[in-house]
Parts: sequence; structure tokens; C-alpha cells
Amino acid sequence: PSPPPPAPPAAPAAPAAAGHTQPGHPLNTIRQRIEQYWKYRGFERGCDVDFFCASELPPIVSVQHNFDDLLIPKDHVSRRPSDTYYINDEYVLRTHTSAHQSTLLREGHSAFLATGDVYRRDEIDRSHYPVFHQMEGVLMFGAEVGADDPIVEEDLKIGLEGMARELFGDVEMRWVDAYFPFTDPSFELEVFYEGDWLEVLGCGVIQQDIIRQAGRGEERGWAFGLGLERLAMVLFGIPDIRLFWSKDPRFLSQFPVSGEIVKFEPYSKYPPCYKDVSFWLPEGAVVASSDGEVVDEAEASSGVVFHPNDLCEVVRDAAQDIVEQIELIDDFTHPKTQRRSQCYRITFRHMDRNLTNAEVDEMQLQVRRSMVARLGVELR
Repeated sequence: PSPPPPAPPAAPAAPAAAGHTQPGHPLNTIRQRIEQYWKYRGFERGCDVDFFCASELPPIVSVQHNFDDLLIPKDHVSRRPSDTYYINDEYVLRTHTSAHQSTLLREGHSAFLATGDVYRRDEIDRSHYPVFHQMEGVLMFGAEVGADDPIVEEDLKIGLEGMARELFGDVEMRWVDAYFPFTDPSFELEVFYEGDWLEVLGCGVIQQDIIRQAGRGEERGWAFGLGLERLAMVLFGIPDIRLFWSKDPRFLSQFPVSGEIVKFEPYSKYPPCYKDVSFWLPEGAVVASSDGEVVDEAEASSGVVFHPNDLCEVVRDAAQDIVEQIELIDDFTHPKTQRRSQCYRITFRHMDRNLTNAEVDEMQLQVRRSMVARLGVELR
């Protein structure tokens, strides 16, 4: 018999209290509203569907569970180290709560909601953070439901439209065809809220191969996934994703434990501090696009691939939550030497107090040193 798989490494310390389990926190309010909706929906329909709710599943998962079990192609951009935090060759910090789908199906759950923190290397601005929260929902139907039976898709759309009304009220909605490796057909649900169309979630009918590999044979089912911060920022009017990790009572005390949705009142507006950093890219380097793609793989194989996400990690390591945004402001290729230069503007802003010039200068110095050591660039 083959040896058992190695145990996963210990989970890293959370950056702050888990908002999705903290009473009164906006993320917890959204989570509880969604969980209660699905539980009551089963009761109202007079069926025996009882959703199992998991909100403390470990964040370190195997590559198998995070990618392979979900039929994510081996060459998919989400597998790259520039997008995913790898613990080692076999384990990652989960990039989505769908990483628990196959395990929960194998354990026999037929209706579940899995919520937790997920990790992605990403750009830096007010709506992106390397840690955020997702919810995965799954409902299975018996094998007697045929492959051509529309009930799975119909139930999915009816249920999610009801969930959207529970969160946003009586709003206009629309369905958009989408592509996800793990569902077919796949959709995105958008709502018209406060004058704009907002993407609420992605969903679809689970690929049959995923269900078979999970030991559920010819059963059928649907799944959806959504980001809690994305919804909470709109519903509560929270302007910066970093606030969800704040322990400042001026933030937390605004939201009642009762779960009422109230608009956030800004309690401070400290001035930003801008620092620019210019550099020459390594000889022969190819710059990946914002989504991690490299246009010319042959060209990339002959040199170094520069990922903007790697620069974001350097800045985060130096400034932590004090960095608010990183923006490319100049991209120049020398006409004679063909060397390529870029300039990024870094915005520093503390959420709770003014920054001193000395603090910002020290962080900028750390950024510049790390860029040379870790990215191999030449500062200008």
C-alpha cells in the first residue's frame, strides 16, 4: 500500500481577529444573513435540506484540493507562484473556499456553506488585499435527476435571486454567461444597486467529473462562490478594504451586534504620503500583465519575467497595512539600448493616525533595498 500523505504544515497566524466570526462585524453580518436565508429557504419549501455551515476550516490545503479536484488546468494562471502563496510543492494557502468542496462531498454533505479567509497575491489598492473572505455554497440532487433535467440550474438561479433580494432589497438583476473550470454551465449574477451594476457572485452546475471523483457517482449539484468584503463594502459603504482588519473601536463600535446593516461613518481622514520609485528592469526581462499572463512565452523563456505582484509583495513586507496603493505611472523603453524602465507611485496612509516623514522614509528605504535584492532591478 502507498504511504499516507504528509500532514499539512501548521497554519500561519491570522493578521487580525477573523471578522467573519466576530459578532457585529460587517463580514459576520453578511455571512449570517446568507446562512439564515438558505436554512429558512429549505424550511419554507417544506423539504429536508439542512445546510451544514463551516466557518473555521484550516486555511492550508493541498494543491490537489485547491486545484486538481476542481479541474483547474495545470497551466492556469492561478497556479503560478506570482498569484498563489505556496507553502511547499504540495500545500498552499487556499485561494478560494472551493478548495473544501471535494472533501465535504466525500464526507457525505449534500448541502453546505463554507466560509473562510482566502489568500492571493494581488495588486494593491483600496479594494484588493492579500487576505479576504469567501463563501462557497453547494447543493446536491439525487442521481435520479437526469443530465438534461433543468431543475438544477433553475433551482440555482431562483435561490440566488432570493438571496440577492435578502441582501439588497427589491433590485433589478441580470444573469451573465461566464466560464469557470469547475462548473458548466457557469453564470455571474449582477444587481443594479445605487446606480451601478454590481457583480455579486459566480456560480454554475458542478462538473460531473468533480462529483464522480468525490465518490458521489451520478448525483448532480450546483455551487456558488462570493466575496464577503465585496458585498460589505457596498452595503455598509466601507471605502477601504483594510478597515475590515481594524481593531479600532471607532470602526467596530459602529456596527450593532444585532446584525443591522448601517452605513459606515468615516471617523478620520489622515493625509496620504506619496513616494515614487524608478528602476531599470533586468536585462531581457519580460513584464507580465496585471492578470499574470505573459504575451510571448518564447521571449519570456530567454529572460526574466517581472510580475507586478512581486513588487506589491516587496512593498507589503516593508509597509504592511500602511501601503494604500501602488500605481504604474511611467513605462519607458530607451530607444538606443532598448532597456526598459518603469516608475511606480506608492501611496502610504495610516488608517488611525498621521505618519511622520521619518517613518515613510524608512519604509521607502526598505522597499528600495528589497527591490534590488529580491527582484534584481537597477534603481534609477
